[in-house]
Amino acid sequence: MKPELASLLEKYEERILGQSRNLKLLLSAILAGGHVLIEGVPGTGKTQTVKTLANLLGGTFNRIQFTPDLLPSDITGSTIYNMKDSSFQTLKGPIFTNILLADEINRTPAKTQAALLEAMEEKQVTIQGETYFLPDVFFVVATQNPIEFEGTYPLPEAQQDRFLFKLNIDFPSFEDEKNVLKQVIENNAELGQVKSILDIETFLNIRKEIQNVTISDSILDYIMQIVRRTRETESIRFGASTRAGISIGKAAQAWAYLSGRNYVTPDDIKIVARPSLRHRIQLSPHMELEGETVDQTIEELVGAIPVPR
Repeated sequence: MKPELASLLEKYEERILGQSRNLKLLLSAILAGGHVLIEGVPGTGKTQTVKTLANLLGGTFNRIQFTPDLLPSDITGSTIYNMKDSSFQTLKGPIFTNILLADEINRTPAKTQAALLEAMEEKQVTIQGETYFLPDVFFVVATQNPIEFEGTYPLPEAQQDRFLFKLNIDFPSFEDEKNVLKQVIENNAELGQVKSILDIETFLNIRKEIQNVTISDSILDYIMQIVRRTRETESIRFGASTRAGISIGKAAQAWAYLSGRNYVTPDDIKIVARPSLRHRIQLSPHMELEGETVDQTIEELVGAIPVPR
């Protein structure tokens, strides 16, 4: 791992306390070229987490507050008629950025949610029939509030499948939460104002290095066994797609690189399997009635598959 990346992760953990695993997973996702769905109650630092990452990477950052009256053109942009020049002019929307925070994505109807689909999958946007390409580093982080369901529009399964990870952010430990208070109150710290450690060009070079992290045939078999088992077990109503297997593989390469290795181990797969699968599978009704959670099911499923030697 490059020293700059190690320094970035260290600084990131200093700024966002009590979320070490999630921070490393978030960094793994952007290194793997994927997107992240974050679920957590208000006030747990979701926006600050994403904004700090953008600052550390030296990339551009935009935030969109999703509301029921938000239109697709409010995200992608629109074409207007310029009377002064007697010509049409394209105004690019906030989606043209390196890191986009789609705040409370489930508060807007499906038509507006779908405005992100082309961008997330193909890194391009179509405005009035014209195609515009997004930056090489384009990372969407969408947030959801798990305790409010009134006036919300659940993300369709097809769109959830576009996210590499789904991360659950909970309250930090007593000591970490106390340190957050100290950081903000005693030092009067503005947590979002942090100097960049990397630049986009260096980041792209690191991303190329990650593609060279070795993932053996036995590890690929292990990934496929996990994905296919989600389709065969009775406790799961809808199993994971092929894209889920790709996500696990790419995420494991990034995690191994951040761990200072140039090869993927079965432990890397176990670590990234849960955030890669929890939004892609749906439990059978009888399992939900019994109080079983998706995370418990994934853990049991992965634990039952023999680990490659």
